[in-house]
This record gives sequence, structure tokens and C-alpha cells, in this order.
Amino acid sequence: MAAFLKFTLLFLFIFNTNIKAQDNKDYPVLTSDHVKLFTKKSGKGPVCIFIHGGPGAWSESFESLGGNKLESQLAMIYYDQRGSGRSGNAPEENYSLDRMVEDIEEIRKQSGTEKVYLLAHSFGGILATNYAQKYSERVKGIILANCTLNLKYSLQQQIRYMNQLMNTDFTLSDASLLPDFIKARNELGKQGLDYKMLSGNKSNVELLNKIDSKNPSTFDFAQKAFSIQEYWKDYTPFTQSIKTPVLVITGTKDHSIGEDHYASFLFPNQQIIKIDGGHILYYEKNKEFVKAVSDFVHKTENQSGKIISNR
Repeated sequence: MAAFLKFTLLFLFIFNTNIKAQDNKDYPVLTSDHVKLFTKKSGKGPVCIFIHGGPGAWSESFESLGGNKLESQLAMIYYDQRGSGRSGNAPEENYSLDRMVEDIEEIRKQSGTEKVYLLAHSFGGILATNYAQKYSERVKGIILANCTLNLKYSLQQQIRYMNQLMNTDFTLSDASLLPDFIKARNELGKQGLDYKMLSGNKSNVELLNKIDSKNPSTFDFAQKAFSIQEYWKDYTPFTQSIKTPVLVITGTKDHSIGEDHYASFLFPNQQIIKIDGGHILYYEKNKEFVKAVSDFVHKTENQSGKIISNR
């Protein structure tokens, strides 16, 4: 169940001084509606909240496969979203987008940090963008790593690529998008090609699967997310109104998101870094990934938000 959900659903700081180093400190955050969120703080520097993908994945694989290399310059806060990973399920099945955004805000408040960086992967981009729109004054910068801001578009791009791999003709129409997507993924799995949606290197995906097989979740959010209409909305138009500095990291072979999806992002203050690779650049191209994030944070800190657009 965990492996299927991961492949079918995956898409996808600070006041004025740095906080002291944190040494792998796990601490739960109890939300205002009584959900216990797994949260871990580690590293030193400006505070950065990592928002994992899915819907319904967890933060462990990012942290273990190279995300922790950022801890030498960022105080990373890893958390598992409600109904995901090591966090509790939502009472009354409240997985609304606004509630997910409030979870991030409550994590920020508990961290005692006035302004944070957000680093999102895959589906997490939708949460990060909506948080930044609602709480712009709380965000120093946004890092979108292999992120989708239009779930429908990304699923259509996945189907398109699977048709190319298998010489099939699964439809891209809105009416049957999700059922045909699931059928296509099942067929891809039967042919032993499902790893190609994340990477051209099968052994790397197997390592990712090994970590994700330990995910203790009931996958409550994953099972409900696609029935929540607000997650199907195209959020790329929102980007025009978000003036926060944004770093977009995109893979030239990211078939999970769509290789050209980044071109629809219109953040006024954005920088785009293209890296040759697929959906898990944070692991497969870790040095390039870490350098891109480090350079962005350094520039943002030094220029106090006065970043020149590099679109």
C-alpha cells in the first residue's frame, strides 16, 4: 500500500539573528484542533520549514537522502503533515487546504521564530504557496524543489509520459483523469517501469522505496486528498501576487511534475535553477541542490529581500 501510494500520489528565519544549533531534537506540535504533528528541528542558521510532498508522504526520505546536508547553514524543521508519516490523523477528517496552512503557521509560532524560509518538495508546493499568500509577512523566502502548483497538469504530464514509455493511449481528459492515471500507473508497474517516473536510475528509487517502506502512516490524508476539490485548483495565477523572494529548482527530466511546469510560475521575485535530472534532485544531484539553496539564502539574507528577478 505504501509503495503504491508513493508512486501514484508523489509529486509530487529568523528574527534578526540566527538561532542556536539544534541537535536532532524531536518535539511534537499539538495543533489547535488537537492533532499531534511529528516535528523535528536540526541544524543551525535561519529557520527553514520543510514541506514534504505526496499527498501523504513524509519528511524522513528527504532528510535521510541529502536534505540534512542543508543543516550546516539552516535550522531545518522537518514535519509530517496531518494524516501522514508519524503524525496523527485529523479529527472529523479535516484536511482542507486552509487547515494544512494553519498547521504550518502553528509550527512557526511554536518555533518562536518571527520569519521563516519554506522549502517545499513536489505536492508541498501547493501548501507553501498558499501559506505565503496568507502569511506573507512571516516568510523570508520560498524554495520550490520539483514542485507542482497545478495537480491536474502534473497528472496529465505523467499520463503523457507513460503513454510514451508503453506506447499506450490513456486519455488526458478531465472527465476520466484520475481513473486513467491509476490504470496507467498500474500498467507501468506491471512492466517494471514505474521507477522512471522519479528517476532514470532504478537503484536510487529502490533506496527511496526502502526508506518509505518504514512509513508508519495510515495514509489518511493520501486517501482523502484527491476528493478535496481545492487541491485540484491551478495555483499558478496566485504566483503573480506573491512578492516574497522565490527559488524554483526544476529537473530537466522531471516526469512527475512536467519538465516545463516551472515556466507557468510568475512570482515577481523569482530565480529559476534548472538541474539535469528527475524528481529527486535533492538526492541524485545533492551538491547542486544544496549549493542552489545556500546561494539563495545567502543572497536573501544579505540583500534583505531586494532580489532581482531572474526569469
